[in-house]
Amino acid sequence: MFLFQNISGADFLVWILVIAGLMVLNELARINKWIALILFVAVPVILTIFVWPTTAGPGSSTGTWFHWVKVYSALAGCLGFMALRFIPSLQNNKWYLLFPPIILSVNILEAVIRDFQVYGMHGMIDGVFMNGGAWNIMNGIAGILNIITITGWFGIFISKDKQKDMIWPDQIWPWIIAYDLWNFAYVYNCVGDHSFYAGAALLISCTLAAFFVKRGTWLQARAQTLAFWMMFTMSVPAFVTSSQFAVRSSHSNAALMTVSSIALIANILVLILNLYRIYKFKKNPLKDDIYKGTKSYDDVVSNN
Repeated sequence: MFLFQNISGADFLVWILVIAGLMVLNELARINKWIALILFVAVPVILTIFVWPTTAGPGSSTGTWFHWVKVYSALAGCLGFMALRFIPSLQNNKWYLLFPPIILSVNILEAVIRDFQVYGMHGMIDGVFMNGGAWNIMNGIAGILNIITITGWFGIFISKDKQKDMIWPDQIWPWIIAYDLWNFAYVYNCVGDHSFYAGAALLISCTLAAFFVKRGTWLQARAQTLAFWMMFTMSVPAFVTSSQFAVRSSHSNAALMTVSSIALIANILVLILNLYRIYKFKKNPLKDDIYKGTKSYDDVVSNN
């Protein structure tokens, strides 16, 4: 195949199970705060002490600084979002409402830095095959554009139902799709042999949850599914590298260039869309929800 070396029927079935498993865990974390605390505090503490020093140590495919930073930043996001969801005083603190977009921006920036770093890498490094090139720079730029086009920083609110979901109405589907394309390109560029699961399956799981289970919850679903995946892959790194279900990237220059080009084009288009909305409706992107008045935005608000 163009993107991957081969995908068997068993691989595809496991891929679907990974998506389903992440979506189920995301729903468990939405049930109530006590289940979420077990999943995002108790379980990581146990893994940090007893598992990850061995499975994610130096030389393993998840033993780099990036993986350790990523798992804890994802967990920090989950806990920070929980605080916003379940502590009423924080919901009225406009400065705390900046926490979700800030941690999202930081997570994107971490990946952008890694993309730029991988540009000069070739061969097997820390258990991962690297094929750096111009595509890394292109996708790093796409990631920067993805940060710039984050809007509605002060428009986040908590749903009125029992789940108390964190709702971000201005985070509409064009931005989410552009993020998904950029993030898949990042994983494909920098951890290519993990991208069948850590790229495609992981991104699809949170996007399906946000589009078809509870609209407006994409960032919450993204943080939670990312945290679950990072905890799993740091505990069982062989699953994506050497198990019978591992699917390797083609490491093709053409494939790398293609996915990064698509990601860059998508994020340029979202930037153009943002600028159009800002200019036409006289919006201040630092304060206003620039997609307020669109059907996508208004449906999310009315449903929550």
